[in-house]
Amino acid sequence: MSTNLFDLTGKVALVTGGVHGLGMAMAKGLGNAGAKLVINNNLEGPLDAAIKEYKKAGLEAYGYVFDVTDDASVEKAIAKIETEVGPIDILVNNAGIIKRTPIVEMETKDFELVLKVDLVGPFIVSKYVAKGMIQRGGGKIINICSMMSELGRASVSAYAAAKGGLKMLTRSMATEWARFNIQANGIGPGYFATSQTAPIRVDGHPFNEFIVNRTPAARWGDPEDLQGAAVFLSSKASDFVNGHVVYVDGGILATIGKPSNED
Repeated sequence: MSTNLFDLTGKVALVTGGVHGLGMAMAKGLGNAGAKLVINNNLEGPLDAAIKEYKKAGLEAYGYVFDVTDDASVEKAIAKIETEVGPIDILVNNAGIIKRTPIVEMETKDFELVLKVDLVGPFIVSKYVAKGMIQRGGGKIINICSMMSELGRASVSAYAAAKGGLKMLTRSMATEWARFNIQANGIGPGYFATSQTAPIRVDGHPFNEFIVNRTPAARWGDPEDLQGAAVFLSSKASDFVNGHVVYVDGGILATIGKPSNED
């Protein structure tokens, strides 16, 4: 099989919220495969710092500040990107937030905010990007889902509701847009070693022990572990893959409990 199937040279990839962590790791994977990167954030400072890091890594990257939850802002930004950088071939809906609050204590406005960023945001950005993809006859959309697209967990009801909804939105996108040669799929990351998880990954921390024991691979994921799935779903290699969520989780969803140590 030719490795050209995975070549993204000349493609323009928009990664929302790709200023750190898993979003940046996936964007770097796309950039290393040849894509021009367009990185979004709603704050200029973190965006400028991220663009410097991409360029330091030898990647072609452009930054655009806009709010993924604002129709007018998104429509204007997409038009500007396609004029200044080029038509968007790949969209990664990565921007998201989480609020950890028990249901009975959670303010309705906070629940709604999480849904707005994590579910309505991908709807809005995809809507405007897909219009151009439809006209051009193809494109790739990747929605960043979660373990919480499949599993419940205490204190993250809004996040789980949004990510469960994003899984079904992905399937609806595939249903509506497949005939235009648009593939809409998701990536569901497991638990990854990032700066955000560093405080709970220390030896002896109960959550660290839980994750290592709950994951058949017996480790936290490395952010680079997501790059293969991102490149695959952005490339010609996935041209007949549509409406799926690829869970990059070390096997968590494959098992009901603690992995066996028996041969």
